[in-house]
Amino acid sequence: MGIYKAYDIRGIYPGEMHEETAERIGNALAGYLRTKTIVVGRDARESSPSMSRALIKGICEAGTNVVDIGQCTTPMIYYAVGTGRYGGGAMVTASHNPPQYTGIKLCREDAIPLSEVAGIKDIERAVGSMEDTLVVEPDRGLVMQNDVLEGYARHVRSFLSVPPRKMKVVVDTANGMVGKFFDKVFGTLPLEVIPLYFQPDGRFPNHEPNPLKDENIRDLVAKVRETNADFGAAFDGDGDRCMFVDEKGDRIASDFVTALVARRMLAKEKGAAIVYDLRSSWVVKEEIEAAGGRAIRDRVGHAFMKATMRKLNAPFGGELSGHYYFRSHWFADSGMIAFVQMLNVLMGDSRPASAHSAPLKRYFATGEINFHVENKDGAIESITKKFADGKQDRLDGITIEYADWWCNVRKSNTEPVLRLNLEAKSAAKRDSALKEIIAIVGPPETGSGH
Repeated sequence: MGIYKAYDIRGIYPGEMHEETAERIGNALAGYLRTKTIVVGRDARESSPSMSRALIKGICEAGTNVVDIGQCTTPMIYYAVGTGRYGGGAMVTASHNPPQYTGIKLCREDAIPLSEVAGIKDIERAVGSMEDTLVVEPDRGLVMQNDVLEGYARHVRSFLSVPPRKMKVVVDTANGMVGKFFDKVFGTLPLEVIPLYFQPDGRFPNHEPNPLKDENIRDLVAKVRETNADFGAAFDGDGDRCMFVDEKGDRIASDFVTALVARRMLAKEKGAAIVYDLRSSWVVKEEIEAAGGRAIRDRVGHAFMKATMRKLNAPFGGELSGHYYFRSHWFADSGMIAFVQMLNVLMGDSRPASAHSAPLKRYFATGEINFHVENKDGAIESITKKFADGKQDRLDGITIEYADWWCNVRKSNTEPVLRLNLEAKSAAKRDSALKEIIAIVGPPETGSGH
């Protein structure tokens, strides 16, 4: 698939992606957006300063101005684009990937994402047609420096909807970008914060900045238990995701977080649509509807989630991957705003975090399991035929539902991998259904599932 992915542009530095690539992408982006000004920011990776300079050069050569906000989180790009009413933004980041990667996340006006279905393929074609010549306008664009932190901090804190009370929380920012700004955003709240790896370091010396993997939250879990904290929060490298553990150090599943936050939002906005990705537990739909909301099941991926939320004016959406989207944040994701929403849940109720999630543990899930499969389409068709008597839909891959279990099987965008999520009303049914699928597609990859 190369460096042009479904939702961003990403590759190993400098082998797959380097400064010349960034300059060309900047040039193509300016041509695609045809706007006066583009916001640019970067993460803490060692390659990001030079990649950012090259990206800015390419934008300016096309005659487009740049607002450079320097080191930042990806949600700060969305904030800068939205509040400044600029025509687009570009964040130099490889998000949660290991340090040898670089990348660029792109959006247009109102923080609307560029993706494979809208923009990224156009930029890939434009870069491919440049050969040795970039578009160079006689009037180069100007570069302006801007610090958006103060405004962004107020914006994030504005989501707090309960009277703040003292809480102890362990926060792991994985040497990513959130650590640089956390105290300035949340320092006025009565939080006793126990920090882990707050110093931005693009080498990620302590663990990969991907909180979805259990091995990357081991230190967080241990520190929560050691300090008797109220809960723990783990951010990814560029700050658009946040995942949580309760006071016992047990992971709070991201779809449970979606349900908990949705209940609070629906208390203020009955009948609103809440969007969730189709890997989420039955619990999410049940909780949304019980709270008087419309449960809208959607495809996996931020571009699809954001588009559906805009269409329905949904106040909130959540994905199993720890991305949470907010209407009041230009329908975009923010790990820090997700953190505030968890504060709303826990500060607004004296019960411990585990007591909030315990009633949601009504079903038995496998977690996401990966299978290495060369013929992905053939495997999906075999599964479809095997379970032909179940309710089926192809919103994203194949979803099959029975009265006592369901599963979704979808293709990876970048690898010869099938991803399975399966849930049942009993552990026995979960295990028997999983065995039937394994009989079709073969054994799962090591470490898949929970």
